[in-house]
Amino acid sequence: MRALLSPDRLARYQTACHGTQTDPLDLYCWNSAIASAFFEDLGHLEIMLRNALDDRLRQRQARRSRSQEWFDDPSLRLATKAQTDITEARRRAAAAGAATPRGKIIAELTFGFWRFLLARQYQTTLWPDLAGAFPHAPTRALTLVENPLKRLHKLRNRIAHHEGIWHLDLPGRRDDLHDLLGFMDPGAVAWVTASSRIDAVLGQRP
Repeated sequence: MRALLSPDRLARYQTACHGTQTDPLDLYCWNSAIASAFFEDLGHLEIMLRNALDDRLRQRQARRSRSQEWFDDPSLRLATKAQTDITEARRRAAAAGAATPRGKIIAELTFGFWRFLLARQYQTTLWPDLAGAFPHAPTRALTLVENPLKRLHKLRNRIAHHEGIWHLDLPGRRDDLHDLLGFMDPGAVAWVTASSRIDAVLGQRP
């Protein structure tokens, strides 16, 4: 069974457990459990974040009397990668061959897409509007949102690729997640934490 998990993969866990009473497989299983717990809460954050940002961009279009959807409007001057992401999202949304509602296109845009909309390259263009998605943030500084989102994006990518996260500052990432939810709506933090398994699993680390 250990061979199926691969020696290289288990080696990191064996090193971490060296000199302790912890079985590397116990740490491996715990890593899977905490990754699953984080993935659930990150999913809630992703949905709320994309809806909040989409709403701000729709308002931006209306205020500027733009008839196009924001993701079709060249005046936004999105980065080439973002434009490619939109094209791919539209393709996936239309895969069934039926009419493609805008909501399905929005849902197909990845967490990384939204994370990079909050990058510094848009600080003087989109951020003045997108800042309104975080009405409960203590300031309108972009870094207050960008930095925790960057850390959570990296965490999410590690989880999605089944990489280890046991060695990361997981309480810090939980706090990042709660901060971003709270910046959007304090009620969102209460709702997510009510069903969250993160703290319980953190307390079970072997």
